Amino acid sequence: MSVTTPDTDQSTQPMEVIRLPRRAFLGVDIGSISTKAAVIDAENNVLAASYLWTEGDPIGAVKRVLAEIEPQLDEAVEVVSVGTTGSARELIGAVLGAQVVKNEITAHAMGTLAYHPDCHTIFEIGGQDSKIIILRDGIPVDYAMNTLCAAGTGSFLSSQARRLNIPVEDFGDYALRSKRPSKIAGRCTVFAESDLVHKAQIGHSKEDIIAGLCNAIVGNYLNNVGKGKEIEAPVVFQGGVSKNVGVVKAFAEATGHEIGVDDNGHLMGAIGVAIIAREGGEEARFEFDVRDMNFETRGGECGGCPNDCELVYVMRDGEFIDGWGNRCAKGMERVKGEQARVGT
Repeated sequence: MSVTTPDTDQSTQPMEVIRLPRRAFLGVDIGSISTKAAVIDAENNVLAASYLWTEGDPIGAVKRVLAEIEPQLDEAVEVVSVGTTGSARELIGAVLGAQVVKNEITAHAMGTLAYHPDCHTIFEIGGQDSKIIILRDGIPVDYAMNTLCAAGTGSFLSSQARRLNIPVEDFGDYALRSKRPSKIAGRCTVFAESDLVHKAQIGHSKEDIIAGLCNAIVGNYLNNVGKGKEIEAPVVFQGGVSKNVGVVKAFAEATGHEIGVDDNGHLMGAIGVAIIAREGGEEARFEFDVRDMNFETRGGECGGCPNDCELVYVMRDGEFIDGWGNRCAKGMERVKGEQARVGT
């Protein structure tokens, strides 16, 4: 009887495994004080993140966050969609070729609901502005923003930290040690500084003064940004100031609610707009070498009609890529034509 033996060489050959790139989504939140960026996957896991100061140069700040993010990503990760939010969202959207450009309210709401679907109230205090977002059944129904005065924001606390010669990162620990918080006039930065000096001169401890500053920032927020708003639990506190446990404690005492702080609360705008880009943006591979390109912003008045619109446009390596500010298409079409002639 003949016996046929299997070809052992073929049977032991390992099968070639083809791994598809892991799709990821980039969100950038570019503000006047800080620039935040986050890369998420399809399950909202944060794969990479960066938080740094804008320093008056939004394009430069974005290039720096890209340089920080790229080394954090595995080679198998491919960014396929980009979203921008924040005060410079239009500019940075043009620079990055973003598929989605959204306001901060929408971005923060989307990011928060992804991790806290039962949230009813969002407190957000950033470096130079603050906002409140009211959510009901997963939908933003009301909001308010304060962008006119630095009192009650992160820059307010930072300026007082310099005056007290204490790192602002240590404010929370000082505040928690306070036995009798000082009453600080927090409605105006100038008045607060004067009040702070007076309290120190008459013998108030730094712990009590700092606790008083935390109470002042909360009182300012609730009396201005939160005025007339129906604050319901669950409450989620976001922004850089949410890392200050003294302010978190002050919010809890003032509202009577437990205040939730997400570990990624300072990145929530970036995460939120990344989620929006994933759900609504057309996919196209994003190349990180955009940070090596030269970008320039230009502007001027249109002059084509009595509206005299103020035009702003962005050039990449000498070529027009986007612009805004005109009420009709005439002004920007003229700019495109002029730049085309210059290029030729």
